[in-house]
Amino acid sequence: MSMTNAEKTKKLRKDVAPFAKSETKKSVIQMINTIIPLLIFWGMGYTFASTNPWISVFCAVIASGFVVRTFIIFHDCTHGSFFKSKKANDWVGNLTGILTSFPYAKWRREHLIHHATSGNLDKRGIGDIDMLTTDEYLALSKTKRFFYRLYRNPFVMFGLGPLYLVLVLNRFNRKDAKKKERFNTYFTNIVVALIITALIIAFGWKAVLLVHGVTMFIAGALGIWLFYIQHTYEDSYFEYDPEWDYVKAAVEGSSFYKLPKMLQWITGNIGYHHVHHLAPRVPNYYLEAAHNSVPPLQKATTITIKTSLESVRYKLYDPEKKKFVTFKEVEKFYVGKVVES
Repeated sequence: MSMTNAEKTKKLRKDVAPFAKSETKKSVIQMINTIIPLLIFWGMGYTFASTNPWISVFCAVIASGFVVRTFIIFHDCTHGSFFKSKKANDWVGNLTGILTSFPYAKWRREHLIHHATSGNLDKRGIGDIDMLTTDEYLALSKTKRFFYRLYRNPFVMFGLGPLYLVLVLNRFNRKDAKKKERFNTYFTNIVVALIITALIIAFGWKAVLLVHGVTMFIAGALGIWLFYIQHTYEDSYFEYDPEWDYVKAAVEGSSFYKLPKMLQWITGNIGYHHVHHLAPRVPNYYLEAAHNSVPPLQKATTITIKTSLESVRYKLYDPEKKKFVTFKEVEKFYVGKVVES
């Protein structure tokens, strides 16, 4: 007798559950092989800033990879999956948040909302990349369409996006933020500002721009790209609230980004995003094992670096066709609606 969808869902979660456990030794080792190299490359970058700027840039580029990996530790801490202890997760989360310029409490709340609403067309807007449906886009004025097109332009999203993320979005709380969250953001901002000020005094603003500026820009662009590609592919899952399903959103609305081993390591296995969305308490170092051990997870949409580049074209979601479409497709197949609007 075949299982019902509810039974399949229950079994899927049961099969993944054994991997939802942190191991202190693995977590500590990951901190050592991530944060120490980051500090070393930053140190080398500043050491050569005045004598050989190109070596500094090279060090900054390498450091950006370790910032991404540090962010994965930060990310796991927000889910309470990196350590068994909440206090340990909070301490390490705040430390890695300072290193990556992300306020821990603010990002944790917004990211947990993202997990609870991912793929839900009625609950967009917090912790995700802005995305309109075809009808929503066609209902906009020409001016608003222009700004949406500008926002979805890859040069803006991945070029200006990192600057906006680090300098603006991460520095201010949402209006509904509580006192504790606001304090945490202020604390992070002050510590980051003090560190940057100390570096400027010690090495000069040009060196800081060369090392920290390049590092955070590249890391920010990579982070936005990873977040984008994990949910933006042609047949990604999106539904309106009455039909929305958490497990489907996780497995069908999150991709398996199959990366070369080195990139998989530097990005902390976050390419196994479908596993992460299904079971956020699985620490990054067990995501691959969970994927390999649970056959249904291996059916998730698999994308590679080459195929992921196609996703840059996808700008709007068509709820009727249940797929992403390009602006060109909208202009070609929705001409009547465009004229009417």
